[in-house]
Amino acid sequence: MRSLFLFLLILSGSILNAKAQVPGFYMREEEKKIELPIIVSNNLVIIPLSINNGPPVNFLLDTGVKTNILFSKTFGDYIGLTYTRKLDLVGADGQTILTASVSPNNYIDMGPLEGIFQTILVLDEDFMELEQVIGIPVYGVIGYEFFKYNPVKVDYDRQKITFYASDMMKKKPVGFKRVNIKLDNSKPYITGKVKQLPNLELEAKLLIDIGANHGLLLNRETSDKIILPKDHIESDLGRSLGGDLFGFVGRTFLLDVNGIKFKDLITSFPDETEFSYVIRESGRQGSIGSEILGRLTIILDYNREKMYIKRGETFSIPFEFDMSGITPRLLPVDEKTIYVSQIREGSPAYESGIRVEDVFYAINNIPIDFWELPDLIKIFRSEEGREIKLTMKRFLGEDLENFELKEFKFRLKRQI
Repeated sequence: MRSLFLFLLILSGSILNAKAQVPGFYMREEEKKIELPIIVSNNLVIIPLSINNGPPVNFLLDTGVKTNILFSKTFGDYIGLTYTRKLDLVGADGQTILTASVSPNNYIDMGPLEGIFQTILVLDEDFMELEQVIGIPVYGVIGYEFFKYNPVKVDYDRQKITFYASDMMKKKPVGFKRVNIKLDNSKPYITGKVKQLPNLELEAKLLIDIGANHGLLLNRETSDKIILPKDHIESDLGRSLGGDLFGFVGRTFLLDVNGIKFKDLITSFPDETEFSYVIRESGRQGSIGSEILGRLTIILDYNREKMYIKRGETFSIPFEFDMSGITPRLLPVDEKTIYVSQIREGSPAYESGIRVEDVFYAINNIPIDFWELPDLIKIFRSEEGREIKLTMKRFLGEDLENFELKEFKFRLKRQI
């Protein structure tokens, strides 16, 4: 009996050791669950971590990517990453080719959670431009590896992630709705009912994309039932690897995800690109981004191909698009600098005289030092008819000391 007991102990230890050699994310101590603090900025989920005992950096959690990506080769070299080969990646615009170096067998430290034998694609040219959009430095993305073995809950309201033991989600949690997901190329998809008009319904295959800050995105080239709304505006849809995404923004009457209904929601309609064939081949009609997901608490259980959702604190807040006409960006320099990256002609801000490259000095008489980039985006979406007073720096040449302060007033106006 004692020999059998020793054999079972040895066998059990071998199994545990074998599991520890499989690439993935694991709890340091055996627990039912652990919580990790996150940063939620513009509904995007940012996780602090360190790689190979290097300094802590921020990574974006992204269900839309298969492999971890580091945006900075400079940082990768600094922490001593080793590289085995090169890869070519197609940029978001379908044209730009990005080269990346493959770095295998890395260790990712998230405190009570650790990622072992992690492969990281390291961009050969530094891409640190997400800071301009999000407002904080982001060095890379964590994708499929984080979710593949364990259920993960994202609580946007509490700014917490809960990482569960792999056997914890055998039953539906109380208060949540169950949604079936299908993993395709390591990415989660659901089927949702999309009504662009009350009498036009589409059963759509939609990517769950935590790392994208749009609401609903529909690819017109994938279905004749996807139409551009009568009321729409042309817009830059966001900055991504390999360039800006362009297209149109309008509203969709209804999105129904297993009985949870989002009404009158902002929808992006990107232009067709050379990358569109990949979207068509995937069979998807679009994606659900963080502007929708951020209104929920979600649990993703890849192993059982389930997602559980419930309404969050912000669920009932109306969907709004920018009502100023300004696209603000953060310039990553020592002194906080938020500037006008783009401005829509005919918009309230444009008609007041504000132009591209004007720099924010004060908003409603409050100096820019007291504002963060997400605050500006929020105020520009806040309430139709609200008066906005901006004091802006306008440079008179190449000398950054040579500028004039100009004051502008306008009222927010709903464009769509």
